[in-house]
This record gives sequence, C-alpha cells and structure tokens, in this order.
Amino acid sequence: MNFPEEFLDLLSDDSKAFLYLATTMPDSSPQVTPVWFSADGEHILINTAEGRAKDRNMKARPKVAMTIQDPTNPYRYLGMRGEVVSYTREGADEHINALSFKYKGISYKIPPGQQRIIFRVRPTHFDLHSS
Repeated sequence: MNFPEEFLDLLSDDSKAFLYLATTMPDSSPQVTPVWFSADGEHILINTAEGRAKDRNMKARPKVAMTIQDPTNPYRYLGMRGEVVSYTREGADEHINALSFKYKGISYKIPPGQQRIIFRVRPTHFDLHSS
C-alpha cells in the first residue's frame, strides 16, 4: 500500500513529526507511545529497546495503529492501521543514531546492555485528516 501523496512531507527525513504508536497489552488494553520513526517508502520503521512494552506487544500481537501529527498544524494528521511484518537487531544501533540526528541533531548514546531493535510495519489502512 502506497503512502498518500499529500502526506509524504510528514514521512520525509526532514520532518520532525512524531508517530504515536498504539499496541495491545496482554490484557487487551491499549498502550500508546510517541516515537521517533522513519519510512522506507513502503513501511514505517520503529526503533526501540528490547524488553520495552511496545517491543513485547508488537512481537506477541503484531497489529498496531499509528498516527503521525503535523508539527506545524495539529489538525492535520495521518492515521494508519498496520501490521508488523518483520523485526531485526541488524542495523538498529545505526538507525537509532540516524533518528537521533534527525530529531535532536546529536548522536544517540545507547545505555550499556541495551539492545536496539527495528520493527518494520506495513500500513493496511489510512485515515487522512487535514484542515
């Protein structure tokens, strides 16, 4: 599924828009976290530390919901539902460092013992909101 043309600016490497990720806890309650992200043209890439709630939730229950809000217009946002199609540790340290430069302009200092992981999410539905 292609990303909507009119929202590609929110997915660009120049955008500092946050993605709000909704996952499902073991008791079926929702869990929402604002995250840094990138896109590869077909997927949303989410980097987290292994062991966090979103990591455990996405591994056990791969269906997620996401919203990317325009940082310059809070009434413009791209809502999505999707599914985790893969996850890997490979390249995760470099990816979080690139995200840190994108969002903060500095290197990311990975705490000792922390293992980073990248989740690749394929959107299956879009909700477009702009005003």
